[in-house]
Amino acid sequence: MSTDKVSVHGGWASRWVFVLAATGAAVGLGSIWKFPYMVGVYGGGAFVLVFLACIALIGIPVMLAETLIGRRTRQSPANALRDLAVETGRSPRWSWWAFAGMLTALLILSFYSVVGGWSFDYILDMGRGDFQGVTADQVGAYFNGVISDPWRLVLWHSLFMALSAVVIARGVVAGLERSLRIMMPLLFLLLVILLGYSLTTGHFMQGVHFMFDFDPSRLMDGLLPAMGHAFFSLSVGVGSLLIYGAYMPKQSSIAGTIVSVALLDTFVSLLAGLALFPIVFAAGLNPSEGPGLMFVALPFAFGNVAFGQLMGVVFFVLVAVAAWSSAISLLEPMVAYLVERTGVRRGWITTWLAFSCWLVGLGTVFSFNIWQQAKFFVSDERGFRLYEWGAKAGLDFFGVIDFFTSRIMLPLGGLCFVIFAGWIMGREAVRDELAMRSPLLFALTFFLMRYVAPLGILIVFAAQLWK
Repeated sequence: MSTDKVSVHGGWASRWVFVLAATGAAVGLGSIWKFPYMVGVYGGGAFVLVFLACIALIGIPVMLAETLIGRRTRQSPANALRDLAVETGRSPRWSWWAFAGMLTALLILSFYSVVGGWSFDYILDMGRGDFQGVTADQVGAYFNGVISDPWRLVLWHSLFMALSAVVIARGVVAGLERSLRIMMPLLFLLLVILLGYSLTTGHFMQGVHFMFDFDPSRLMDGLLPAMGHAFFSLSVGVGSLLIYGAYMPKQSSIAGTIVSVALLDTFVSLLAGLALFPIVFAAGLNPSEGPGLMFVALPFAFGNVAFGQLMGVVFFVLVAVAAWSSAISLLEPMVAYLVERTGVRRGWITTWLAFSCWLVGLGTVFSFNIWQQAKFFVSDERGFRLYEWGAKAGLDFFGVIDFFTSRIMLPLGGLCFVIFAGWIMGREAVRDELAMRSPLLFALTFFLMRYVAPLGILIVFAAQLWK
């Protein structure tokens, strides 16, 4: 039976605010550079086709699962799974998985804040004209100078975390909704400005061909990368969509709204590629060099094209906005949970959680400089060691956090939510919350949620773990 519960935190004014919020959570640093890069490397239009299929078969079912659980309970992830599990006669320990997902979100935020903070540095330096006429080696040396300065990174990391905390501390309506109503239109406006500029470079069609030329022989090449990115690009597995779903109006269609979010996220990623690659080609660069060159290749490109100084500022403001909108979605689930469990004011809880993430984030900051020699999980001819200072192999602190969250916890979190919705809640509860008019469409959706999406996530998990 449908519920009429109301979240203690408030709610979105309309379904379109949820669309903005969910899209903001999904559109991050990876959407601006990694997805367009993957399109070009893995077969253009062939990769896009496979990616859209993976979104439909894996991404959307997991998004539906998270959102419907949130709206049915109007609670944070851990409390939602606990109450629904008890209601259906299952173990309340299901909440442990959701709690692990919320911790994962905080760990991701700890390093996301550091990387997102780099964009602030580049906004200032691009605005001053520091990249005008520079060589690629000079840009590379500049980037190395940025990450080797711990106090500089701490400054931007602190500012980014503080901005994220301010939004969350103000609550759902005054903080999240009001900021997203500004951030997301601004993000789209900045993308359109960059796209308009790319049309003037004389290399726009070269960028189009790089991204969309269809090579059928490459369909299988991009299958696993498309599956992985379809899952990771939609901000699933950590409870962000679940808590956003808890704020969703009851009369809104979950299925239609989630499809809109998935398509909008894909559209933004494609638009970013169309805006950026002509600029890269105009500067004579190879766009297939890798997704990690956002802070090297693009500053060089903007420094060597007409009006590049202005467009470079626009781009890094875009990066900052995209990172900011994703960051607040990572902090909200745990804040909501602790408010529900303790009754302590949101502002205090947000402050302590943001400080904790900031503190853990210092490990990422120091991974690039004073702790650069600290290596974990070292494996070489001398055997396996958990830690060694100065080892040539192994992962630094940032690498450990990134591996643990992206390759282990995110897939397991998504698997937990989709199995819970498909197998624990029950068919009638899912049907009631989705409220689909077509029995056939619901049957297909429930089949994807119960069987196809879990299998796809397991494949992604295995591929990511052993990559």
